[in-house]
Amino acid sequence: QVQLVESGGGLVQAGGSLRLSCAASGSIFSISYMGWYRQAPGKQREWVAGISSGGSTDYSDSVKGRFTISRDNAKNTVYLQMNSLKPEDTAVYYCRLTRGILYDYWGKGTQVTVSS
Repeated sequence: QVQLVESGGGLVQAGGSLRLSCAASGSIFSISYMGWYRQAPGKQREWVAGISSGGSTDYSDSVKGRFTISRDNAKNTVYLQMNSLKPEDTAVYYCRLTRGILYDYWGKGTQVTVSS
């Protein structure tokens, strides 16, 4: 069983930065794909960024160049560095761990609010 706990959300002004963390329990973190997703009020959850077990990264067009995903396998933690934040980045941010079809876990989310 895997538990994911996000932290680092908060209220920030437009143009500011936040760093989200997601700590995972269990032993499969290092061999799993980690993703960050977000869900704004009244909208569907959307994928934001992902990092493979080998460290390859990918981003949605809406955050490319502003957000950076990274992982520390020694700490079982994935990070999302968010710079140049915009009001439209306001959402609950979730991390997700996947490996094959057997492992698919979500955290409970952390709120990010960007004021204009």
